[in-house]
Amino acid sequence: MKKLLVIFALLIAGFINADAQSSQQFEVRVSKQKSVLKHKLKIKFVELLEDSRCPIGTTCIWAGMAKIKINVKTSKGVSKDFELTTMGDSESVLFEGYEIKLLDVNPKPAENVKIDRTKYSAKILVKKLKK
Repeated sequence: MKKLLVIFALLIAGFINADAQSSQQFEVRVSKQKSVLKHKLKIKFVELLEDSRCPIGTTCIWAGMAKIKINVKTSKGVSKDFELTTMGDSESVLFEGYEIKLLDVNPKPAENVKIDRTKYSAKILVKKLKK
């Protein structure tokens, strides 16, 4: 019985490890690039295109959204630009067998505070799609 429990635990650990290797969450700053999923993809946060999110400390009719431009490059050199938003239909894109999803953009806007556009960072999730 102990042997079966050990084998079962090893199988579960293997599945968890395999899943962890097929997805990665990370944060990248404007004009910076990150290698993800063991260097299979490079993702660059090219620029912040829009930030109409409701400032902290205010009341808004609409929550607003942030829109960014990223460049994604595979280890084979295939490259493409995408625009991602924090809400709506363009929160994620599919590219070369991967799903790339924008989770958040920081800092959040605040009332009467001007944010330097070079200080933004994007939280992104990349998942390898199963065949």
